[in-house]
Formats: sequence, C-alpha cells, structure tokens
Amino acid sequence: MHDPNKKMPGETAFAVFLVGLSGFLLWQAWGIAGFEALSSPGAFPMAVTFTMLVSSGVILFRTLRLTDRAPLRFFTDITPPVILIMFAMMLGYALLLKPLGFLPTSLVFLTLSVYGLRKRGLVWSFGISLFSLALVYLIFRIVFTVLMPSGIVPEGEILAWLGGLFSGEDAQ
Repeated sequence: MHDPNKKMPGETAFAVFLVGLSGFLLWQAWGIAGFEALSSPGAFPMAVTFTMLVSSGVILFRTLRLTDRAPLRFFTDITPPVILIMFAMMLGYALLLKPLGFLPTSLVFLTLSVYGLRKRGLVWSFGISLFSLALVYLIFRIVFTVLMPSGIVPEGEILAWLGGLFSGEDAQ
C-alpha cells in the first residue's frame, strides 16, 4: 500500500508538469477574449484553468514537502509486465488498424485485453468485446457518422444492404 507521507517516483515531475500545463491553458483561455466581464466568452475557461493552476500549485507544494521513498525497481514497481504487454498490444493495434480495418482489429484487441486483464474465459471476453464494439460502432459510425478504416470488412456494402432492408427496398 502506498504511504501518503512518502513521495512516489516521478511525483514531483508530474506535479511540475500539471502546474505548467495549467498555466499554459490559463494563458490560452485569456487569449479567447481577455477578462472583460463575467459574461465574456473566456470567463468560464479562465475560471476553470485558474482553479486548475491553484490546485496543481497546492499539489506541487505538498509534493515538494514529502520525503523520498526507497528507490524502486523499474520492471517490477514502475512498469510491471502487464503494462509492457498492453503497450505492445496498443502498438500492434495501431499498426494493424489501417490494413485490417477498425472492426476486426478492435475486436481482437478488445478480446485479448479483456481476457488478459479480467482473467475470465475467452468466450466471455469475446462476448463483452463484441457487445462493446457494437455499441461503439453504433454510436460513432451510425449516429455521428465518423469514418473508420474499413480494411477487410466490406462495411459500405453491409450498411447499404441494411439500409435497403430497413427501408423496404430490394437491395439486390
């Protein structure tokens, strides 16, 4: 269990990064319209980013006051094997997305991820992945019409056939 009185590796660097990011976002929000009035377009973004800056400043201050923890082993404590495996799977997903397409690549990636992380059966993992992928596909491809790489799946023909089926036209 993590001792909240001891600093984790990288905690100070992350806190500095948060302060810098919050400051940059506050500057970007100021660029929207300056601070002319509470109803100006930049007022809400500036309020949010100012809150982020103050919060991250408090986090940085508290982090700097913590004592350092004993050094950790890289492959055991910082990047356990599951992280390296997921990174390799994400890299494989990125490389296979264009040639195979969104649907088969995502189904394989999700099934292996759920199977590896959840430690349940392969059929259960496949079912959860298929349901999740169908939901994502329905929302992004059908509702929002986001184009995704089709690859080896004749997605256009399937959608045209389904459209003809539901419209009552003969799709032959």
